[in-house]
Amino acid sequence: MKWMIASDIHGSEYYCRKMLEAFYDEKADRLLLLGDILYHGPRNDLPRDYNPKRVIELLNGIQSHILCVRGNCETEVDQMVLQFPILADYALLVLDGKTFYATHGHVFNQDHLPPMQAGDILVHGHTHLLKAEKAETECGTITVLNPGSVSIPKGGNPNTYAILEDGIFTIYSLDGEVVKEIKL
Repeated sequence: MKWMIASDIHGSEYYCRKMLEAFYDEKADRLLLLGDILYHGPRNDLPRDYNPKRVIELLNGIQSHILCVRGNCETEVDQMVLQFPILADYALLVLDGKTFYATHGHVFNQDHLPPMQAGDILVHGHTHLLKAEKAETECGTITVLNPGSVSIPKGGNPNTYAILEDGIFTIYSLDGEVVKEIKL
C-alpha cells in the first residue's frame, strides 16, 4: 500500500490543490494528514490563497482516502465541517510489520516521546521542518519522520509531503523533487 503523508496545510487552497495533485500523480492509496488543516494559527502569517472553505471542499471530496490526527489548530468546529475524523490525538498504525505512532507533534515529539519501543517509528508534523532520521532514546533506537509543511515550510525547506511505500519514506517538494529519503 502506498501512503502519502502531509502536514500543516493551514487553510491554503493553493497548496492543498498542489498536495492533492501530487496525491493523484503518485497514485497513493491513503492520505495521512498530521493536523493543522484549516486555521493558519496565531504564530503564522496567512499562507498563499488562504481559503479554508475551499480546503474543506477539496478534502471532503476524498474523505474515504484520509486518516487524520488533530493538530494544535484543530477544534470541534473544524470537525463539524470536515467529513472525516480529525480529533484523534494520535493514530497507531502497523505497516509492513512496523509500528508507527502518528501525531501532530505539539504534545508528543522527539523531545517528549509517547510510549515507544526500540524499532518503532514516530511520525509527526507541527515544526514545519522536515526530518527522516534514526534517534537514540531511552527506549532504544527509533526512527523520527516529519514530512515538513505543505503550505508554510520553515528553516529554508521547500513546501513538502512524503510518500511511504515498500519500507521507504521519501520526502518530496511539491515540485516533485526528492528532498530526503530513509529506508525504514
